[in-house]
This record gives sequence, structure tokens and C-alpha cells, in this order.
Amino acid sequence: MSIITTKNLSKEYSSKSFSKEKILALNNFSFEVESGEIFGILGPNGAGKTTLIKILLGITHRTKGEVKIFDNEINTEAYKMKVGYLPENHKFPNYLNGEQVMQFYGKMSGMSSADVRKKTDELLKLVDMEKWRKTKIKKYSKGMLQRLGLAQAMINDPELIFLDEPTDGVDPIGRKEIRDILEDLKERGKTIFLNSHLLSEVELICDRVAIMHKGSLVKSGRVDEITHISDNYIINCSDVSEVIMNKLMMNFKATILSINEFHFKTDNIDELNRLIDFMRQNNILIRGIQREKNTLENMFINLIGSQN
Repeated sequence: MSIITTKNLSKEYSSKSFSKEKILALNNFSFEVESGEIFGILGPNGAGKTTLIKILLGITHRTKGEVKIFDNEINTEAYKMKVGYLPENHKFPNYLNGEQVMQFYGKMSGMSSADVRKKTDELLKLVDMEKWRKTKIKKYSKGMLQRLGLAQAMINDPELIFLDEPTDGVDPIGRKEIRDILEDLKERGKTIFLNSHLLSEVELICDRVAIMHKGSLVKSGRVDEITHISDNYIINCSDVSEVIMNKLMMNFKATILSINEFHFKTDNIDELNRLIDFMRQNNILIRGIQREKNTLENMFINLIGSQN
């Protein structure tokens, strides 16, 4: 089931006051986010990510196109009761403490006082902020603010959570803890829409991603599908002799990495099986055959570079 669906979504801004020139922030953008997945949106500065999120949240109006959330048009406010949001560079009043921030947002969501207290206790413990619940916001570090912001986004037990740079300013251990929280939310059936410039984090946590450039969708799909390098294999095996190495290079055009690892490239599965037969005939133990994989970051840089 699709939680978010857009079709030919476009957004134009006027470039200057009294000017007829338009800036196209989104250009016929169509995509879907499935229920229960962690979906990442990627793109360089100015790609249209913030505009897209603001339209989905009803903060900015589209110029044209279709947008549905929970299979309903977003011209009603009802869907927002099932949405949580952590904006980038969020600000909380410095005179409040962590507990008061949670109470403030809980009451804004229409929750009862009893439910707010219960969720505050649960969520501050979940994000490891329970011991700072009585500490004023002005004394919080950037990482503490991110943790509290994540808790705030979940206060109303939303079905769909928008997270804009949720690990910004968080140390590596904290990022791992936030990833674990997001995985837990996914197991509970929550759908997470994630925007992050830390592509290594996106690669670790997201099921699918969409890559934007100049307001358009340039690539989307499962992370494992869009990062693998087709027809390149890494073979790990027991130690091989110099004679076998030479045969691998001459007969199979293999690239030797070490005495127990080499690269093999082919677009023919029969060739791969011929290589396996050769190794077995020569009593070479095959420990693993893995399709070579690119990093999401390298793929992203190459893809965006080719679009300029």
C-alpha cells in the first residue's frame, strides 16, 4: 500500500518581485512511498528536497500535479494527525526543559494530559534523554537537541514520520542509536521519510531512495539494486599458486587482488559457471562469490555529475 503518492508534481516560484520569470523548484515529480518502509530522499543543495517536504506537509502549495497521503488528497487537514515531523535546524524555546517541550507538542497534537505524560516517559527513555528531562533547552548540545527533536516527532504516535537531517550533529555512537530507533519504528509498522546529506547513513538504514536534481527525479529504487555493479564479481578462495593465477588472468581475464581474492567480470552466467568448474577441478576452495557493489555516495556523485 502506498502511503505517499505524487504524480507530475510541479512547483514554480517567481524569481523577483514584479517579474514574470519563474523558477521551477519541482518538475513533474512522480514517486511513491510504501507503507512500513524507510524511504530516503537525496539530492544536492537546490535540488527541490525542502520544497517537496513542505508540499507533502501542507506548508507550501503545489503549482500543479497530484499529491496523496494515506490515499487522500492533501487539501484536508485530517492526515496531519497521523504525521510526525522533525525539521532541519529546529528550535525549541530556551526557557523550557525537555519534559516541557514534549508536553507542549503533545498538547498541540490534541493529546490528553495522561497520554502526554505516558508518551513523554516512554520516548525520552527511548532516545536516552530521560536524565536531562528537567534540564533547560539552553544547556542542550546539538546532539541532545536532535534526540529531543526525534522524540517530539513521535509524541503523537504517528503512522508517517518526516525526518530532515535527524543525525546532524550527533556523534557516531548516537547515530547508531538513532538508526536502531528507526529500525524499531519500522518493525512497529511506521513509515519513515528521511532526508539526510550523510549518504553512508542513508545506505545503512533506507529500504529505497529517490535521487533528485534540479527539481526532477533522476533515479529511484532499492539501495541494494542501485548500488551494485552489474556483472562484476569478487571471488574469495583458498590460496592459489602462481600457475593458477596466470591461468585465471589469461583464460578468464581475472584481476588478481591477492593469493586468495580476485575480480571477475562477465555478462554471461555460463562463463561464471565455467570459472567455478575450473577452480573445483584444481581443488581450489571457493569461500565466497559476491557481486561487486558501489557505495551510494560514489553512485550519487557520478550520477549528479553526469546530469550537470
